[in-house]
Amino acid sequence: MQDEAAGLSDESGDATAADANARHQAGRRSTLVSVAVNIVLTAAQAVAGVMAGSQALLADAAHSLSDLLSDFVVLLAAWQSRKDADTDHQYGHQRFETAASLALGGLLLAVGAGMLWAAVGKLQHPAGAQPVQPVALWVALATLLSKELLFRYLLAVARRVRSGMLAANAWHARSDAASSLVVALGIGGNLLGYHMLDPVAAIVVGLMVARMGLRFGWDALSDLMDRAADEETVAAIRATLLATPGVRGLHDLRTRKMGDQVLVDVHLEIDGTLTVAQGHAIAVEARRRTLEHHHVLNVMTHVDPVYVSAVPAAG
Repeated sequence: MQDEAAGLSDESGDATAADANARHQAGRRSTLVSVAVNIVLTAAQAVAGVMAGSQALLADAAHSLSDLLSDFVVLLAAWQSRKDADTDHQYGHQRFETAASLALGGLLLAVGAGMLWAAVGKLQHPAGAQPVQPVALWVALATLLSKELLFRYLLAVARRVRSGMLAANAWHARSDAASSLVVALGIGGNLLGYHMLDPVAAIVVGLMVARMGLRFGWDALSDLMDRAADEETVAAIRATLLATPGVRGLHDLRTRKMGDQVLVDVHLEIDGTLTVAQGHAIAVEARRRTLEHHHVLNVMTHVDPVYVSAVPAAG
């Protein structure tokens, strides 16, 4: 029985390792694509922004630069989180991804604040607002299309490998697409003679970036404080455990986020007339099923014996 349990544990461990490797490879490829796109866009926006005299386009260039920096943070986090468990991190390094998401949130917040500071200063001196050149509009529209396509690609990869960090990076790209739309509208208004719309667009972009940074930062901070998995995930895990043959019931099911995975603690109610070995085998099977069907890093089980009194036959 012990050999069988060990075999099941090895199989689930191999599956988990294979899943983690697939997530790493997909994340690395998608992030490198994002790096290439952001290098091109940052250079194009910065050059066009200076040549066309558009503060909104320069703000969007700063936003794209923050994306490039965040891509490197994601690559570093993906590499660090794959390290095996050690004496100092006995549950692994998956929370490095959460820490990276927190860093991304702080980076976005800082970039947004810088945009607001520059744009508000421009509004305080309206005489300095100048008409921009049409090339700025074309670059803004090209950026909008590129960011929207990048968002759809990154989100598809994040959903396929179930990575919260990649999803955060994808929505970062969507925020860029939205900000590029605002920039295009501001530049268009400037070209129509409403020169103050260019710095106004920069303010809107700054607010959007800051809001996104606050949201990412708060979500990551909550995960670092052992936030539980969402109700749908907990319900699915509960159903899998209860469906295991030999499990009569369960209680004290608790979860906590560990990067993009979940740690589970649960008390399983098992027939008290069974032997210790039989009860252990049921708990091992319940753990194996949970690891196989859910994005769970580990399941800690405690076996509680239950006794069902015989119901006397009706006389």
